[in-house]
Amino acid sequence: MSNSTKPRRGLSLLAALAGIIAAGVVLGVAELVGAFFRASATPVIAMGSTFIDFTPPWMKDFAIETFGTNDKLALLVGMGVTITVLAAVLGILAFRRWALGVAGVALMGAIIIACVLTRAGASLPDAVPTLVGTAAGLLALRWLIARLRHAAAPATPTGRADVAGTDTRGSSRGDGVTVTEAREVSSEHDGARGSVATAARPTAGGTAGSTSRRGFFAAAGITAVIAAAAAGGGRLLSGARNNIAAVRDGLQFPAPASAAPALPAGVQSPVEGVTPFVTPNGDFYRIDTALSVPQLTTDDWVLRVHGMVEEEFELTFQDLLDADLIERHVTLTCVSNPVGGYLAGNAKWLGYPLREVLARARPLDGADMVLSTSSDGFSASTPLPVLQDDRDAMLAVAMNGEPLPVEHGFPVRMVVPGLYGYVSATKWVVDLEVTRFADRTAYWTDRGWSEMGPIKTMARVEVPQSFASFEAGTVMIGGVAWSQQRGITKVEVSVDNGAWEEVTLAAEASVDTWRQWSHELTLESGLHTVKARATDAVDGLQTEERADTVPNGASGWQSVQFTVT
Repeated sequence: MSNSTKPRRGLSLLAALAGIIAAGVVLGVAELVGAFFRASATPVIAMGSTFIDFTPPWMKDFAIETFGTNDKLALLVGMGVTITVLAAVLGILAFRRWALGVAGVALMGAIIIACVLTRAGASLPDAVPTLVGTAAGLLALRWLIARLRHAAAPATPTGRADVAGTDTRGSSRGDGVTVTEAREVSSEHDGARGSVATAARPTAGGTAGSTSRRGFFAAAGITAVIAAAAAGGGRLLSGARNNIAAVRDGLQFPAPASAAPALPAGVQSPVEGVTPFVTPNGDFYRIDTALSVPQLTTDDWVLRVHGMVEEEFELTFQDLLDADLIERHVTLTCVSNPVGGYLAGNAKWLGYPLREVLARARPLDGADMVLSTSSDGFSASTPLPVLQDDRDAMLAVAMNGEPLPVEHGFPVRMVVPGLYGYVSATKWVVDLEVTRFADRTAYWTDRGWSEMGPIKTMARVEVPQSFASFEAGTVMIGGVAWSQQRGITKVEVSVDNGAWEEVTLAAEASVDTWRQWSHELTLESGLHTVKARATDAVDGLQTEERADTVPNGASGWQSVQFTVT
């Protein structure tokens, strides 16, 4: 490698660093300014939410199967890597030709603004954080590039960098700083450009280039600290302005008009390791499209009921508290749950029956669907008859005896037994439109998923886990099964493809909750396989046919392999 190549490569790396730090300024300043706007007005949230909106079903399934409930963290990490690479490229472009760097930054700013303004409920003022952040990023990039060009310029015999030298190949890059490629070359040009070579030699005071580079690194460090401080300050301001925690802590709910029936003795499987019958709030699965959790207070929340109805009206949170609330245990399941997956949970919900909401609205003839929309723009299409029958579909306000966690829909969400969440369980719900499937579509049905989404019967083996090891002799196995609105009547297991054996079912709380099971096996040493299947009270035996989660949920019998020693 020639000596001329090394400094060029080194300068490119420093230019890339300048671009990355400038991108940090964009995001940090936008975060700071965004503290006074909606969360979706900040660049990272807007870009991430837009990416989620355009994610094809196969990629969504891959993310959930690979990362589980950490899918959003994986998205943020991926976005961070992408932004870093693009920022590095823009830094190099800005160093070589400032106009190209400006154009690149302006293009990225325009894309981010487009992402911001296309979010649900967005308005022109929401573009302000991105505009201010982009302007601050450009200023930071200009300052860092100027420092870098100063470091790249040749030194005079007195040891100072000559940024206005007489090299005939010098040219202005559009920002008033003259830079030349010739000033990066070394002794191979000494004969032709003796003055440049002489100027580049160290003086008694040391090399000017190293001093100038130290100046660049100092500027880069200062800028990085400013970017981090802006981002941290933005988060602190957002936290100070957000009083959701205080609102939740101060909530008190009236006693339900219809309390949840007491759980019968024996609903929990006796097998150690089987999931609790009631899933703790902190362990309840979360799958949704919200990269930034909506921050609605009880005073902010209003539900609009409209569409094909005789009476349009609005409900406030206080209206719900003043109504006759019901309390029920209901198991929810995500349509993205694979065979044997853990995207299901059972909780005690408090809420207002949706059939009462619709009874007041009085749907018109021909209506067959309710389109529910969350505050962040997500929508779900639920069959109207499902919300009018005697199942305990509700506008839930509490979960397991406490106000809804923010990530689970505070202050109000929908809970509908028997349907996968993508067509029923809208969190942060603010709008119910009575309409028709022929006229309106929802978020996931627009992406190829089915309209109805009834939950499929499923048995899950939880003990043993795949590749677990047990001592020879008696082995206890167990798990859960669900078939909301139909109820589980039998679970069977097959060991090493042998005959099916009926297991012991735990007590049933209701047809809307999962049912746990246990079984005792006597096994010799070796590798073993256990399969499980369930039977419900309406459709009978769970299908063996394997199906992907798209378009209406996975199916098939789970198989687990384990070792007995």
